[in-house]
Amino acid sequence: MTSIPGKLTNARILVVDDDETNLRLLGRILSGNGYNDVKSTSDGTAVFRLVTEFEPDLLLLDLHMPPPDGFAILEALGPWIDGPGKMPVLVLTGDDTSDTKRRALSMGARDFLAKPFDGIEAILRIRNLIETRLLYRALESHNVELETKVRERTHALEQAQIEIMERLARAAEFRDDETGRHTQRVGSMAAGLAAAMGLGEKTVELIRRAAPLHDVGKIGVPDGILLKPSNLTPDETQIMRTHTEIGSRILSGGQSELIITAERVALSHHERWDGSGYPHGLSGADIPVEARIVAVADCIDALTHNRPYRAAWPLKAVIEEVHRCSGSHFDPEIVNAMIESRLHRRITVSPPRPWPAPILPETSTATDE
Repeated sequence: MTSIPGKLTNARILVVDDDETNLRLLGRILSGNGYNDVKSTSDGTAVFRLVTEFEPDLLLLDLHMPPPDGFAILEALGPWIDGPGKMPVLVLTGDDTSDTKRRALSMGARDFLAKPFDGIEAILRIRNLIETRLLYRALESHNVELETKVRERTHALEQAQIEIMERLARAAEFRDDETGRHTQRVGSMAAGLAAAMGLGEKTVELIRRAAPLHDVGKIGVPDGILLKPSNLTPDETQIMRTHTEIGSRILSGGQSELIITAERVALSHHERWDGSGYPHGLSGADIPVEARIVAVADCIDALTHNRPYRAAWPLKAVIEEVHRCSGSHFDPEIVNAMIESRLHRRITVSPPRPWPAPILPETSTATDE
């Protein structure tokens, strides 16, 4: 009897041979060397069930048996032999011709044990295959642990990135939003519009996270312009409009899909469907879809909430204005999605205040902010 480490003797071994004498001999060899978790069968039709239930670490398989023979069994067990578990097969055969060996090896067999058996040779070959199997399983387990740690670390980094982005968005909005919740509302509404358009769950979540940074560039706009309680002069308007490019520069160079999406939103959320927007005069589908969605969400939220230069509009007037601007300022598909999904019915409106009075111009100023 050779010395077998305990972890090897715990291995599960399945022996398949139509000769009961061979089964008894292998059983004595295995038990005599400490292998106690052994099952055997002379019925080839039972192998598939036993492999499924027993999940052996090693299969000892006779090739020449009544149907199904060893080759048919090798073919049927392909997913176990070549799949994630890679169950090793030690072929038992008195046929040591090259053709037989090549065929068995090509079907997934790992090694051969010639009949009649030599006990020491049998145990050494069995031990080598089980050691390889256990090393492979240990490597699999280690890889799973590494993948779990990588996922956990990636999730932590993503959460940290999201938190930093949220704080950056809040830093920008606190300068001109008295409640500090504009960015959150725009993110929620933009996600609702994306979902109503049938965009994928991943895209909806990206837009939810990226939309709050649409006005991050306002960090670079002077207070005298950003908080001016009256209409801006043409020069002041040009300065205000630079917030799109400032925001894009702040977010540029990012590697994650979230930062890249946020950069596109910051740069293009004031582009208009008809090409009359800024900063680049893009039109139609040339405007990134996330920016087109945020343009609608931003306009609705801006008009339904108080600003230093005007009071909130009535909700009915806001929806009428957005609908009127469909096809000029806004992507008609997005406006239709909002109307058909009745998303606008969930919009909250700022309580009325006496000053300044709501401004309801003939052409919307919402997208000029």
